[in-house]
Amino acid sequence: MASTVADLVYWRDTRKSALAFTALMVALLCLMHFSIISVASYLSLAALAITISLRGYSKVLQLVRRGDGHHPFQAQLDADFGLSKEQLERLTERVVHHVSWGTKTLQRLFLVDDMVESLKFAFLFYVLTYVGAVFNGLTLLILGVISAFTFPLLYRQHQAQIDQYVELVRNQLSNLRAKMLAILPTAKAKAE
Repeated sequence: MASTVADLVYWRDTRKSALAFTALMVALLCLMHFSIISVASYLSLAALAITISLRGYSKVLQLVRRGDGHHPFQAQLDADFGLSKEQLERLTERVVHHVSWGTKTLQRLFLVDDMVESLKFAFLFYVLTYVGAVFNGLTLLILGVISAFTFPLLYRQHQAQIDQYVELVRNQLSNLRAKMLAILPTAKAKAE
């Protein structure tokens, strides 16, 4: 699945990437103007209108003896979308692992196991209050989708220049960090 997502965001197949990007953007823009129930209902009605029309068309062709009477969606009806026992066990094991890791991490952060980590976590939420005041969640999701389909392609096209600037910023940050550690008295005590 990760390779499929990578293929989409790197635009390896332009038609599939354009279709995925357009579908995501249309769905998200619809959600900005309508409730999720309305959007889901309209999409379901559109899908049903298409499938019922195709099924009715095949029946009419069968009645006038021009068609073979084959169900147009027989391949999809015969397809097995179920999970095997092994796949289900692996999936359950992964979900349980991620949930327990997340629970343990949140427990450590909220119950201040490490003061510095909890302060960083608090600072993150403080910054998010300002982000939430400017953007709503759907706007951030739209910006995320646009970024996911734009930045990997731009990076691949201009990788040398971007890497050069990133290295400059990284050097500046390491110099700034070294200066800050030299100024702080606790850093001097730990260094000795």
